[in-house]
Amino acid sequence: MAALSTVHFDCTGCGKCCTGHHVPLTLSETRQWLDAGGQLIVLAEAFLADGPGLPEAQREHAMRRAWPVPCGSSEVWVSITFAAFNPGRCRHLGEDNRCGIYETRPLVCRIYPMEINPHIPLRPETKDCPSEAWHSGPPLIHGEYLVDRRLAELIERSRQADRDDIRAKVAICQALGINVSALKGNGFTAYLPAVAALAQALEQPPLDQPIAPWSLHVVDPALCAELEACAVQVCSEQGAHYSFIGF
Repeated sequence: MAALSTVHFDCTGCGKCCTGHHVPLTLSETRQWLDAGGQLIVLAEAFLADGPGLPEAQREHAMRRAWPVPCGSSEVWVSITFAAFNPGRCRHLGEDNRCGIYETRPLVCRIYPMEINPHIPLRPETKDCPSEAWHSGPPLIHGEYLVDRRLAELIERSRQADRDDIRAKVAICQALGINVSALKGNGFTAYLPAVAALAQALEQPPLDQPIAPWSLHVVDPALCAELEACAVQVCSEQGAHYSFIGF
């Protein structure tokens, strides 16, 4: 039997994980980010419960963090990420590469370098950290088991926030006119909402209103035909109010 491997991690303070990454936020963290003068990006992906866009192995996790919305004469499950917009260095990253909000930093920052999605294993080679970060420090993972139980609790808190926040996120998107998603596994649609409008929608998400129809942005003709056969509304032209990020 092969010996179980142990992954160690020790942050080197290089600042790369805080540069060029849009950090997913809970709704409460979104409010804090906006109050501090930050910009937000909204990312949307969707899947059919019994059709394209949902690998069977990911079904339980995906459906717990998504919400059903009308789409054509069918429905899709949409998953929405509110993230801190960081095309360059995080606005809270100091010249010394130290976090200016370390004690109140978002959950995802506290969890790094671990993954939130249980179906994505930790792969040091995919991270921005220099190789020496993985050669020392306390054990992070032993085999498939996370060593730090506090870190495991933070990961579960983040996953639970995704589940708790999704209905309000759909309502907020509706208030902002966000109604086009990419197909899960095919890409994301990305929106940069006006800060004032987003802040207002956050205060009173219209949860009592019927959910307005969504559509899926898909470019591939074969995939479009497959989705249309499922009675889903598809658009292939780029909308002026969002960007399509394909895989």
